[in-house]
Amino acid sequence: MKKILLIEDNDDVRENTADILELANYDVITAENGEIGIQKAKEFSPDLVICDIMMPQMDGFQVLQNFEKDMSMVSIPFIFLTAKTEREDIRTGMNLGADDYLTKPFEENELLGVIACRLNKHDNLKKEIVRNLKGINTFIEEVSEFEDMEGLSKNHMLKSYEKKEIIFWEGDNAHSLFFIESGNVKTYKGTEAGKELVTGLYGPGDFIGQLSLLHAAGTYVENAVILEDAQICAIPKVDFLKLLYGNPSVSQKFIAMVSNNLINVQSHLVDMAFAPVRQRAAKALLELYEKGLIKDKPNGGMSIPREDFAGMIGTATETAIRTLSDFKDEGLITTDSGRRIIILNKEELLNIADF
Repeated sequence: MKKILLIEDNDDVRENTADILELANYDVITAENGEIGIQKAKEFSPDLVICDIMMPQMDGFQVLQNFEKDMSMVSIPFIFLTAKTEREDIRTGMNLGADDYLTKPFEENELLGVIACRLNKHDNLKKEIVRNLKGINTFIEEVSEFEDMEGLSKNHMLKSYEKKEIIFWEGDNAHSLFFIESGNVKTYKGTEAGKELVTGLYGPGDFIGQLSLLHAAGTYVENAVILEDAQICAIPKVDFLKLLYGNPSVSQKFIAMVSNNLINVQSHLVDMAFAPVRQRAAKALLELYEKGLIKDKPNGGMSIPREDFAGMIGTATETAIRTLSDFKDEGLITTDSGRRIIILNKEELLNIADF
């Protein structure tokens, strides 16, 4: 049963509206003013909020602003309920992040229709996004119906890239977010010594370029090159920014979708600075395994150039090769005829990585 928080200072309106919602099989929580409403929202975590605008102590706009500041409540669908029909007040509420509004007096079917629509849209955002082109297009199609999401480009297409082809160069104008449908991509930065520092290896379902689109200079902060023939979709920067900032509910879902476990970047940098090479190598192998780039059986995954592996763990190629040889002698990994690494003992690699 969906929980609805109703914040309304007029006793008759609050009680009558609550009766309608309860008869429609909603679990209704009521509050007679904004301050109590915020307290109850934190206590009961409602699925949707209906809030009057004109209230003493704290008006509806202030209530919504408090919701927007709290990460536990920012994505809750919020509907204004008011007797004021002036366009300026309605637009103020929508600009603050409200999802919809109803003017009093309203019909029962109008109230229930708006609630059902908002709950359905919110439930769609909770669905797991299939990480392929169809899933991305479906997501964009669905969020286009949200406030401030109009004008998103739709029906994105794939572009084919061949091995060693460059997607973008460090310093190029950052114009697109890229989604990898198939194939593998390496990102790297050039060093003053003319060497490559590998910043990531990516495969199907991953996004690249997201941090560059937020870079103050407006340029890509690394290079991206194809390791194995790939099909990639480009999402324009203007769409990326709209999905990121246009609507709080959409923003949360979009960030989770494009993050590629970016939360691990800081940990990776700390490891590069302080962890032993053996530990860094074990962690890198496990990350590649989790991404499906290397497997635990022959003739699977891809061949990782040893210089790229060395770049991932921040060491010389000779040191990386020696560490992999040690792991091979210990029965932790092996290689097939295509020099693809095969994981033999994941548990022991985990022990080394967590040492």
